[in-house]
Amino acid sequence: MTERKLLRLEVRNTQTPIERKPEWIKTRLRTGPEYTAIRALVDREGLHTVCQEAGCPNIYECWEDREATFLIGGEQCTRRCDFCQIDTGKPAPLDRDEPRRVAESVQAMELRYATVTGVARDDLDDEGAWLYAETVRQIRELNPDCGIEVLIPDFSGKPDLLGEVFNAEPSVLAHNLETVPRIFKRIRPAFRYDRSLDVITQARAAGLVTKSNLILGLGETDEEIDAALIDLHGAGCDLITITQYLRPTPRHHPVERWVAPDDFVAWADRARAIGFAGVMSGPLVRSSYRAGRLYAEAVAARSSRSAT
Repeated sequence: MTERKLLRLEVRNTQTPIERKPEWIKTRLRTGPEYTAIRALVDREGLHTVCQEAGCPNIYECWEDREATFLIGGEQCTRRCDFCQIDTGKPAPLDRDEPRRVAESVQAMELRYATVTGVARDDLDDEGAWLYAETVRQIRELNPDCGIEVLIPDFSGKPDLLGEVFNAEPSVLAHNLETVPRIFKRIRPAFRYDRSLDVITQARAAGLVTKSNLILGLGETDEEIDAALIDLHGAGCDLITITQYLRPTPRHHPVERWVAPDDFVAWADRARAIGFAGVMSGPLVRSSYRAGRLYAEAVAARSSRSAT
């Protein structure tokens, strides 16, 4: 997207004021001993997680489960999605020591499950594939019992770049579809719907547990959500999270609707009926929410299939 088009889009978005959130969009503080211990360690050692820096509403539950998410590749993304609060711009040079530091943070926090995500790096020849793969390798070397999930960009759908990440053998390979075909180009102009499905297909063909996410409230219809779920399952997606869009700033896409909690329960039932091995669906669910539990569901489902 050119700078001029980006400016026009953001100006149009700002014409709609930030929406008032409904009653059910709220979290309750639920701290426990594991959360308290991790919080003290993070503060003492100066560790950095997406959970804390993005103000994730699920931090209490995830940290209590000894799960956390890390952002790699810098703070500037080479692409712009209309729902995402990460800045678009020219990223800093690649930090090749970052995988080691992430692995050491996982070790220090004594995590049971770590999710690694990052910005798109179209400025690099390998689009950041080595960074993801090396981070998986470093985490596993220091933390052999820790589950590792990578939430990746599409690497332009290139099999060699995707293969580099697949060969590192993460526990789960996640790539988020996010929305439906009719509004996909408007919401994710640098991505392609079919290409995102193909990333899932390639990961499944490599023998990995696969995962994706759908955001509701961007302007999609119920029929389109259902079709996207069917597309994802048909592409080989094992696990799905379904979430409510929360607008980060007035520059971002307006919230088109608030989906009621009961409707999220219905979507979870529908996703299971379609055949997903694990589902998390709710207004405050995020793609890495209870990631370790979802992975366990996928492992159990595969074991059940192989036993029959």
